[in-house]
Amino acid sequence: MRAVVQGLDAKSAWDRYLRIEGEHVDARKVRSTIAWIRAEFAAAARREAKPGTARLVLIDVADLPSGPQIPTLEEFAIERGMEDFSEAEQREEYAGEYGAVDRRSGRRQQLVRRQLDALRWLEEQVAQDPQPGDGVGAWLSPALATRIERAGMPTLFTLIERINGIGSRWWAGVPGIGETKALRIVEWLVMYERSIGMPIGTHALTKRTQLQPAQLEAVVSRSTSLVPIEKFVVPSALDGSAGRYRGPIDQCMLDASNDHAAILAWLASKRAAADGSQSSTQRSYRKEAERILLWAILEREKALSSLSVEDAGAFMDFLAAPPARWCGSRYHQRWSPLWRPLEGPLSPVARRQTVIILRSMFAFLVEQNYMVGNPFGGVALPREGKRELGSRRTLTFEQWDFISAQLAKGPDTEISRRHARAIRWLYATGMRLAEIVGVRCEHLERVEYRSAAGKPAIGWLLEVEGKGQKIRKVPLPAHLVEELASELAAAGKNPDVRHPDNIGTAILAKFDGSASPAAWSASGLYKSIRAFMNRCALQLDGADAEQVLRASTHWLRHTHASHALNGREGHAPVPLQYVQNNLGHSSIATTSGYLTTERDAKLQAMEGFWKNETE
Repeated sequence: MRAVVQGLDAKSAWDRYLRIEGEHVDARKVRSTIAWIRAEFAAAARREAKPGTARLVLIDVADLPSGPQIPTLEEFAIERGMEDFSEAEQREEYAGEYGAVDRRSGRRQQLVRRQLDALRWLEEQVAQDPQPGDGVGAWLSPALATRIERAGMPTLFTLIERINGIGSRWWAGVPGIGETKALRIVEWLVMYERSIGMPIGTHALTKRTQLQPAQLEAVVSRSTSLVPIEKFVVPSALDGSAGRYRGPIDQCMLDASNDHAAILAWLASKRAAADGSQSSTQRSYRKEAERILLWAILEREKALSSLSVEDAGAFMDFLAAPPARWCGSRYHQRWSPLWRPLEGPLSPVARRQTVIILRSMFAFLVEQNYMVGNPFGGVALPREGKRELGSRRTLTFEQWDFISAQLAKGPDTEISRRHARAIRWLYATGMRLAEIVGVRCEHLERVEYRSAAGKPAIGWLLEVEGKGQKIRKVPLPAHLVEELASELAAAGKNPDVRHPDNIGTAILAKFDGSASPAAWSASGLYKSIRAFMNRCALQLDGADAEQVLRASTHWLRHTHASHALNGREGHAPVPLQYVQNNLGHSSIATTSGYLTTERDAKLQAMEGFWKNETE
């Protein structure tokens, strides 16, 4: 408004101060917005009992005639050759020539000065700095605020919380907000972070690829609150060094002197991944141990080694209906302030798994004489409902054909080819998400065999380490190995997948030119496939769209089983025991749950019997 009052073109002022990238604004919107701002100023002045100021700020100086540009007295004297005249004579002549114009110009300049004074007064008396509880609509444009509110951020507090919790790409899940708009918003929040009292972390101002692990590690401080176990500070009074059910210290086989250290010793006893990182088993066990430790300290106010059977039962009730503050999205990583131990209430199946794992943990502590009893030994296993293995979590042949066609249409880029490779390998083998990200080139085995026609042929087997560190060998289509070989060659590596130079190279490696390409993380692959399925669903209608929208990496495993067992036109069903091997099921009854042809045959056979009964 200062710019407008001082004569800067209104459209130029808008572009400088109010325009958001990609937004088209015509002159009518500029004029209406300026009028709205003037009305707000006038209302504020009236609230402060300043009716004169209210009238003043409503005047548009641009509507006043400005008159022609007039020279100064000195310039006029030189122009008229009156340098040697007295100043009184010069003024008299000047007034005769420009008096009326000068008075109009003077009034205009005086009005500009008064309006600028009024704006300064309004800023000092009325304007307030943003506060964390303010709605985003109080500070951002209506259209922008609406988009942010719909994404679940109604206040500045929730907006900053999301930015700090997700990082520089916080805007990716907010429709209608791109990188440039997001940058403008963050710049404004940084400008007012002192009054808001919530600084934007440096990690949120830097692209994730440019951040070091230590920078993310420093985002959340160690505390006694809902933080991951590695950041959790156990109060000394509840650390379990004097736990009620501690075993004799001189007979304990662990070096651990408190519950936190004992849990870490139990986790360390589980086998790590091949590269030394935490295995999927360790991550699953850590999750359960983390939850019980946090609950014992924060909710029960007891040491872990002081928990009774009654406490264990109360914990299971807690998992069935946890408070909202304990819950958050699964996509929030452990470094994020938005991380929470739970996503929501656990199903009976999940609670059953919790009991099994915690029984194992406390049994370990009892065996090592760290504790004298197992509180979860007295907790009954929740009833396990029947899991749906059929069509509810399986793609139809037609849906898979559509997805396969979309993969073929993808751009010829490294990330697109890697994405397609992941989906095709998951469908072809039935591997779990945690299994495929761990597969390396040396796990491929080239074999000679005789085809169904009795002719010599070359085939491939993939060595997969499944649950319980059980090894199985899964057949793999030759064309998928050939695609991997082509990708290795394009990356400047030896195209022979079994060559010693390719040892340690993941089949889903990010071939970005580095000497040791990194493997795709499980979370990154999961998110990528979910995003791809969402894009595919947008091109479908009805039940097909709904089914594909829900599909995830595990659906591809179910789809492999269903399609292989039931067969389709031109493709005979695969024997049950072979599919059982592919999936790594310990029981053939689990694998048979994917059979629908047998179900249909049963129903068809019974139709005649039922028909006789109704006649």
